Parts: sequence; structure tokens; C-alpha cells
Amino acid sequence: MKSTRLPKVTHVIFDVDGLIIDSERLYTEVTQRILDEFGKTFTWEMKSKQMGRKETESAKIIIDEMQLPLTVGEYLKRMRVQKEELFPSVPLLPVTNTILNSKVIYGAEKLIRHLHKSKVPIAVATGSDSHGFELKISRHRELFQLFQHIVLNSEDPEVRHGKPAPDCFLVAAKRFPDHPSPERVLVFEDAPNGVEAAHAAGMPCVWVPDPRADKDSLANKATVILDSLEKFVPEDFGLPPYDS
Repeated sequence: MKSTRLPKVTHVIFDVDGLIIDSERLYTEVTQRILDEFGKTFTWEMKSKQMGRKETESAKIIIDEMQLPLTVGEYLKRMRVQKEELFPSVPLLPVTNTILNSKVIYGAEKLIRHLHKSKVPIAVATGSDSHGFELKISRHRELFQLFQHIVLNSEDPEVRHGKPAPDCFLVAAKRFPDHPSPERVLVFEDAPNGVEAAHAAGMPCVWVPDPRADKDSLANKATVILDSLEKFVPEDFGLPPYDS
């Protein structure tokens, strides 16, 4: 955390993969299946470079770094087949849960529903394309309908550059009807590239990193670093507190 004095915000933007849903684990499995064809191993160092980027950018990184004999199109075609098998079953995060009104509810879901009920404007900015996104949220459509809008970085014409560039967050903020200033928009991210993007956009960021991530590397760019969304305290950022 950069300061004990946290900014007060009015709007919230969420990443999706590895933050709301447990899809980063499946991305790792899908990627490793493809690399198995070529006797290669998918490492955390490689994954951290890809996380949050546009689909085409992510594919080019792994093709170049792993020296795969594939075009971006060929790689993405293999990814598409694997996604159609695995992604429709992706669960919400965190994997631990609580009981709310006699219903099992997960940490990410609890926060999203709370913000929506409290009339805090919320949006999504994700590196996905529409095909992958629809597969991933197929079990959670009602939850994702609570967002005012969703920015799909991989195919949105206004997002010229993927994370770590700030484009997706600036576009998402601009699409709120009241056009909040960046410092009033809180970003939730799990990817290092996403933290970089939020910082470049001038937005405070709550980072919920993978346990393998080097937390010190972005300590001066993430506003708060948490082990889980379940540990987020809304009133710390001037947002309505959870009902007791």
C-alpha cells in the first residue's frame, strides 16, 4: 500500500479472469495443452507477461518466446477448441465462500452485488474477445448483467492497445454516463499488466495478485494489495459499507 490515506472513489471497474472467475487456472491448462505438442513448458514468468493483454498480443508473446511454428491465427484456433471444452464450467472466485440470505455467495459476487445494490456504478474491462467471454460467463450471466457496461479489449475498436496500456480503463470510465475523472474510479485487478494499466490511467487500484507474483515489484503502483477480494473494506475508499 502506497499510503495510509486512501482516495475516495465513486465508480468501480473490474477485471474478470483470475479476479471474478477462476479462469486463469484454465488459461494455464489450455496453454500447456498446446505447448505439450511442441515439448514446451508454460512458466509463471511467461504467464505474467500475457495476463490482461489482448488475445492477439498474448498469442504473439508466447509464439515468439517459445519459438512455436505457428501463426497467431493458428495458435488462437487451437485455443478456441480448448476453451470450448473447459471454459463453460469455470467457477466464481474466491474459492472460499460465505452464507448470505441462506445462499452460498462468493467473495467477488458479494462485492459486485453489494455495489450494485448500493447504486455504485460498476463496469468490466477484460482482455477477452466476445467468444471467450460468453463461454466463461455462461454459468454466471445474471451476475454479469449487474454491470453497466463491459469493455472487451480484444475487439473493442476504441481500445487501441491492451494492458499494460491504459486504454481499456479510460474507455470503460468514459462510458459511465457521468464521465468520472480517473482518480474517482477504482480498479480491481489480479494481473501485473492490469495494475500497470490502472496506474497509467491515473486510477487507484486494488491488486489481488497470484501468490506467485512479486508483490514488491508493483508496491508503488498498486494502491492496496490484498490476498482476496473477501478482505476488501468498501468504506476505506468512501464506498458504502457492507450491511452488518
